[in-house]
Amino acid sequence: MPLPQLDKLLGIDVYATKTSGIGGLIRESIDDFVVEEVLVDRSVAQVSGTIPQRVLGSSSEKQKFLICTMVKRNWDTFIAIKNIAISLDINQNRVQFAGIKDAKAATAQFITLENISMEEAARVSIKDIQVNPIGYVREQIGLFYLLGNTFTIAIKHIITEEAKVKEQITQTIQELDSLGGIPNFYGHQRFGTTRPITHLVGKALSQGNFKDAAMLFLANPSNHEHSESRAVRQELQLTGDFKRASKYFPKQLRFERLMLLHLAEHPSDFVGAFRQLPNKLQALFVQAHQSYLFNRFLSERVKADLPLNEAIVGDFVVSVERSGLPMTTVAKVAVQENLAEINNRIKAGKLRVALPIVGLKQRLSQGKMGQIETKVLREEGVDAENVWVNELARVGGKGGLRTAIAPITKFKIQNVSKGKALLRFILLRGCYATIVLREVIKPDDPISAGF
Repeated sequence: MPLPQLDKLLGIDVYATKTSGIGGLIRESIDDFVVEEVLVDRSVAQVSGTIPQRVLGSSSEKQKFLICTMVKRNWDTFIAIKNIAISLDINQNRVQFAGIKDAKAATAQFITLENISMEEAARVSIKDIQVNPIGYVREQIGLFYLLGNTFTIAIKHIITEEAKVKEQITQTIQELDSLGGIPNFYGHQRFGTTRPITHLVGKALSQGNFKDAAMLFLANPSNHEHSESRAVRQELQLTGDFKRASKYFPKQLRFERLMLLHLAEHPSDFVGAFRQLPNKLQALFVQAHQSYLFNRFLSERVKADLPLNEAIVGDFVVSVERSGLPMTTVAKVAVQENLAEINNRIKAGKLRVALPIVGLKQRLSQGKMGQIETKVLREEGVDAENVWVNELARVGGKGGLRTAIAPITKFKIQNVSKGKALLRFILLRGCYATIVLREVIKPDDPISAGF
């Protein structure tokens, strides 16, 4: 089955299912793609604005952190957080969140505000952003508290005959269930769909090529972005004039403008320019490169016909908590002596196979998978031993493990009619709905299909 060129550029070089795609379009409107965050205590942030009664032990007794839901439509998470901080006249670091949510979507998630009252939070007024205070908690929110996300997604303009749509979707999900879930690829939005350069910036940063990284981020135009943005990037690419660019880059390119304002005064300080960005965004560049390498590892494993839900000698395996979350900070290596026991525990849902996210503190797999990973790194020109050691790569370059498979839970076809299908399902944190959708739709062109 032919693969889109964009998928290959992001390291996603296989399909897990053999079913025909139903075709169609996602994100025709913002409310076609709804993401609602679920915490480890099973609290759910709802796009409807319904406020949970009690979240992470919250109470009305005033404490250092106020927990709220943030409902946003068509907002980048980082920019939404920045605007909330501006509205409250506080440092952005005092606004924390657990997970990055899709920009082109209607999303609901939990945030904490440091030393802010419920009354102050309730006065935040930003177009298409709603902050709903819940109560006070002792600790700020972070990834540790995030369980996953519920997705409600409308696929429109489906090309398959209506009578066959439900059947084909069901067959695709059954195939995925037989594998144990979806191959746990990082999805398109990790890299930027219309301008997929985030991982390329990260590679340049991790190798210490700071000027190249800055010019990739600032001045590498894409045919799929807004014409105004494309034009200003092209001019900067030709002139290298940061001072002029800082004056004419459009306001919506906020992070680029932050870097350009610094470079206008310090034209050779590219490290300093990147440090104008939020820490989480700095980390995201390097992590996107690591994500690309992970995608390549996983693609090559599938191509080599190695199992995703069964260990072979040399594989990492990680335990699974009762919640279903994998414990990726603690792993063991499958050897011949423990292989049967490990695979019995995988079948029982207590262990999962994991692949490395290459970084400063993560070694490669052993055995056949280790050989595959070494070959990929050689093809990509990556020195796994030294590449992550510099002042910016340390922000996000530690590495770790990620499971090869991700379960899909509570999948439901809510409705199929008139060329439209409405799907609902839950994925654990860090897993991408678009990876489920690409198996269902199998788009010829992910960009025009809304990915």
